[in-house]
Amino acid sequence: MTHPWPVVDPAPDTPPCGAPTRDPGTGWSVTRYADVRAALTDPALTVPAVGPAGPPGTLAWLRATVSRFSGPDQHRARRAYGVAALADLDPDGLRAEAASATAAILDRAGNAVDVIGSLARRVPVEVLAGRLGLDRPELAGPAVADVAAAYHPGVAADLVHRADAALADLLALSPAGEPERTANRLGLLVQACDATAGLIAAGARHLLDTPAGHDSADLLAEVFRLDPPVRGTRRVAVAPTNLGGRDVAAGEAVLLRFDAANRDPAVFGDPDRFVPGRPDGALTFGAGPRGCPGERHALALAAGVLDVLRGRCRPAPGPVRYAPHPTLRVPTSLEVRPR
Repeated sequence: MTHPWPVVDPAPDTPPCGAPTRDPGTGWSVTRYADVRAALTDPALTVPAVGPAGPPGTLAWLRATVSRFSGPDQHRARRAYGVAALADLDPDGLRAEAASATAAILDRAGNAVDVIGSLARRVPVEVLAGRLGLDRPELAGPAVADVAAAYHPGVAADLVHRADAALADLLALSPAGEPERTANRLGLLVQACDATAGLIAAGARHLLDTPAGHDSADLLAEVFRLDPPVRGTRRVAVAPTNLGGRDVAAGEAVLLRFDAANRDPAVFGDPDRFVPGRPDGALTFGAGPRGCPGERHALALAAGVLDVLRGRCRPAPGPVRYAPHPTLRVPTSLEVRPR
């Protein structure tokens, strides 16, 4: 990759920016930057309910206990558990540890490395699990992946059963503590799993040929805008509200499209071009009271992996295929080779 910075095409199903649109079967789709940002801070729009809590230690219990799915009356107190846990973690230390772990894996690798299986789904979770006090953090990665695969409601029963078993393993590895605190610390791992893996994969796609002298963290901020691992998030209206001049009735579903809003030409000049250092950032980490508390930590973990990959690897030819998911964009595999 050489200057000028290249154009990065959107994913094939990324909608264009425009006024909110309503589908009678699925609800509202919101694509403009200003509208998405307004929706993220609108108290009339809340996260969809996840159903009743299950027995302690089950996936249903975790969903009903973490701040991610909590209603407004419980969200602040539960979020505080995660914020407190992250406050003890130095992003620079996370970055250095992720880089060291990545280098060790590459030292043992052969002529090709699958970024997803060997690095993106392994290194961030293991580093974060160790810093959060889990015993044997090398065992956390597969268990967290199983929980993440079933984290959002509506998945198949066999995935839920696997997640229940994996969650039992994670609880056994976790330090003793108040159940609600433990659940929200594990929630940090689950929420970091796919999103950080997708960010590392996007970085490996777009950054391996970038010129030296550009910091990986600065470049990842623009990758996060153009190729976000989290393409959208869902809300439901608990009271009538207005989005972008459209009246949204109570009970209607709303899908906020980060992938479209991040390319809004009203905010980003030449929106499809990779331009590090833009003054306005991507909305992918959210905004308002539910904005991701681990933004700096996720970028640090991803930057640690990319620091090493940029210095030691080159892209491998071939198409990239993505796992089917309505709101996540994570490749099934992504190969790189030593330089």
